Amino acid sequence: MAIKTTVKVKLKVRKGDKVVVIAGEHKGQKGTIKSVDRVKLRAVVDGVNMIKKHTKPSAKFPEGGIIEKEAPIHISNLMLLSPKGETPTRVGRKLDESGKLVRYSKKNGEIIK
Repeated sequence: MAIKTTVKVKLKVRKGDKVVVIAGEHKGQKGTIKSVDRVKLRAVVDGVNMIKKHTKPSAKFPEGGIIEKEAPIHISNLMLLSPKGETPTRVGRKLDESGKLVRYSKKNGEIIK
């Protein structure tokens, strides 16, 4: 039996970041990250990659039917939007004055919260 390992990778995007889709069917759409799966390298972005899910009636959805929800999208298809402007930017890491590692925008050098 093969042992399945799970490796969590350090990513350049986090929950709450504003991103733009740079590749794929939803290219150009902007949204905020709702959740990130560091093992599968996927993120759920608000309003992007909407799918229709057919559900049976349950306590949560008494009438059942077709529900629209966001599906995960691969991290490589997302690019962070700079804090001030609404332009896509690459992300770097550097030490700030207090010696803490922070993310910063490579386009204009601003620190990303």
